[in-house]
Amino acid sequence: MKLFEEGDNPQMLLDLTESYLKESVGPVASAIDSDPEALRDAIKGMGDRSLLALKVPLIWGGTDIEEVSYRRFQQMIPRYSGALAFLQTQHQSAGELLARSDNQLLKQYYLPRMGQGQVLVGIGFSQVRRSGDPPVQALPVAGGYQVRGTVPWVTGFSFFEDFILGAVLPDGREVYGMVPFVEKRQVAGGAIAFSDPMELAAMTSTNTVSATLTDWFLPEEQVLFIRKAGAIHENDKKNVLNHGFFALGCARAGLDILEAAAKTKQLSFIQLAFDSLNEELTRCESAFIQALPPNSQSWEERLQLRAWAINLAGRCAHAAVTVSSGGANYKHHPAQRVYREVLVFTVSGQTIAVMAATLAQLVLS
Repeated sequence: MKLFEEGDNPQMLLDLTESYLKESVGPVASAIDSDPEALRDAIKGMGDRSLLALKVPLIWGGTDIEEVSYRRFQQMIPRYSGALAFLQTQHQSAGELLARSDNQLLKQYYLPRMGQGQVLVGIGFSQVRRSGDPPVQALPVAGGYQVRGTVPWVTGFSFFEDFILGAVLPDGREVYGMVPFVEKRQVAGGAIAFSDPMELAAMTSTNTVSATLTDWFLPEEQVLFIRKAGAIHENDKKNVLNHGFFALGCARAGLDILEAAAKTKQLSFIQLAFDSLNEELTRCESAFIQALPPNSQSWEERLQLRAWAINLAGRCAHAAVTVSSGGANYKHHPAQRVYREVLVFTVSGQTIAVMAATLAQLVLS
């Protein structure tokens, strides 16, 4: 088994990843979608190849690949398994956030063990972007913060040891800190509890739960950083393209099914449909890469690209269902799985602006 090592170039990493996905993930994608143990094996395989800390600096045991290669990597995984793509990106994001923190003790504890999956970390802060009363609030107290509220979505229960929690301070600032991803009660009476895994339409194996914190004491030593009020919204605008790469990978998964049907059914209109959608996807992929450099595109232009990728993924998945006929209605059919995964990648990291742009594209289609 080949590991990605310091000195290997980014293309070698992408080749290693694709080889692993083709050989070990794609053939069992249906099981990975529904069986946590199959998903656990898949993410272990990524760890065995040192593929789980790609945005972590080399000095902390990561790979620190450049942005274009990282986004191609993130696009590649949902072509073979949406569940694996969704789970591993939580961990990759946690590693990137830890690497940016000034908390040296947290970095020393987590980062050297993240690349090979010796420790897995999740994230739980989408609720910070919600308007109105914050779902999770933090009150400054001696030595840290008292946290209370409910995190509506945390992915990776039983996979991740801890997760990065986001909460809002009374003055609107955002605090991010590490909390255990296991039910626990503190001596002073604070507690963290989790719901049963949600019965979701797609990627049920990822064990997505809600977390309820009751007067949980978050000590200063477990805090990554404190950001100004509204920082998450600024970050959403800056990174509006990022979730779109998963939609692109999902679109490619749909086209793989369409291409296979064109070869087996020998119907010219299927080949024509594949050629047209494949050409559009190639243009969309190219546009995404060109828009990655800072200041190369306006936020509005990047937003339209994100909506285009979501729309295209939906059409490619629908095409996969169409050529699969009645078989696509079976739960474990590849077209059915990809069709469900489009749902997830449509709403992942969704903001009001992304919602509006997505609907506008749908109306024009």
